[in-house]
Order: sequence, then C-alpha cells, then structure tokens
Amino acid sequence: MKWGVLVAVLALGGCASVTDIEQTLPTMSVISGKKPQAYAECLVQQLESTRKPPQIEPHKEGLRIIIPQKMTSGPTAVVDIEERSGGSSIKVYESMANVPVRPSDIRNAATHCISG
Repeated sequence: MKWGVLVAVLALGGCASVTDIEQTLPTMSVISGKKPQAYAECLVQQLESTRKPPQIEPHKEGLRIIIPQKMTSGPTAVVDIEERSGGSSIKVYESMANVPVRPSDIRNAATHCISG
C-alpha cells in the first residue's frame, strides 16, 4: 500500500507546469557570491549526470533554470537566480516540495554551487 501511494505521488508530480511550481514556497532561498551566469553553469554541470539538459532563460535581473524530470520531459524544478551586488540571490522551487522522499540531486547541486 505504501509503495502504491509513493508511485501515485511521483506520477502526479509530472503534471506540474512552471507556473504551478513557482506558486509553491521555495525549498531553498540563499545568497551566493557567484554571478548568475557562473552559478547557472555550475548547476547545469552538477546535474548533467542525473538529468537531461535544463532550459536556461533570462529572467528579471538574472536567469531562470527549468529542470526537467528524470523520466519525462515536464519540469520538476525551477531555479531563479537574480543578480545582486557581489553575487546572486537564488530561489529553488520544486514540484514535489512536500514529499520527503523526492530526489535529492537538485538540492545537492544547488547547495554545492553556492560557494567556490
């Protein structure tokens, strides 16, 4: 029964659009010393072994990265990177933010790219 619920939650997670994902609370909101382009390059590099290439587009004073799901082409996360003096502010929005067993590769990559 528990596995059935987990599979159903994961399957329904694929129905979210970018707008739906951004209407949730961010799962991460941090400041980095990196400029938006440098942070975006790091994030894409960190995710290239676990995900298809994300979509990168200009957004406000920085960039928006739309990260695809592992098995389908729909979005699973949106990362907004805005330029600020001395670096960037980063907000990560995930479609399954309230599911404790969601994949951790996005969170790990976002955290890894904050510094260095």
